[in-house]
Amino acid sequence: MPPLKHIIEAALFAAGTPLTLEQLRALFTDDARPDRAQLVAALHDLAAEYQARGIEIVEVAGGFRVQIRADMAPWISRLWEERAPRYSRAVLETLALIAYRQPITRSEIEEIRGVAVSTNLIQTLTEREWVRVIGHRDTPGHPALYATTRAFLEYFGLRSLNDLPPLALLRDPNLALFPDADALPPDAAPAT
Repeated sequence: MPPLKHIIEAALFAAGTPLTLEQLRALFTDDARPDRAQLVAALHDLAAEYQARGIEIVEVAGGFRVQIRADMAPWISRLWEERAPRYSRAVLETLALIAYRQPITRSEIEEIRGVAVSTNLIQTLTEREWVRVIGHRDTPGHPALYATTRAFLEYFGLRSLNDLPPLALLRDPNLALFPDADALPPDAAPAT
């Protein structure tokens, strides 16, 4: 049998989505199944080997994945002609409100932002599977309650909502957390 870390490495590359420790354990027969500690040790060994390389192992909400290091993006992005979608300031503000104040209703978002939230904006967030309806508030009209999803956490490389940057950082005008959003008018439709 090949070394444990080679099997894990191959599985992470092949999966295309994050794998949990239980999914990694399921790769083995009962008589050869490693325990969780062995898997974690092998993941740490791989992560250490990747320190000087262009890839890394990260833990996100859905488990572990192999990804390209952020400092490799200028070169790797040239592999694809299409550009990543740019999202308007309205989309990003709404997503931030949902992330930090969840569960939250559309009217609460509108009250905080001071402007109406378009159906297209909410649709953009739900189509990306970053936001979902988790229930309805027990008030007249039973408005939908929005919350972020595991796909949101995975996309932004977070293990949990506790990994979100402090809200004070988002309020600092000197920090460009969403540099692409500055180039768009406040109510521009997101590019797809």
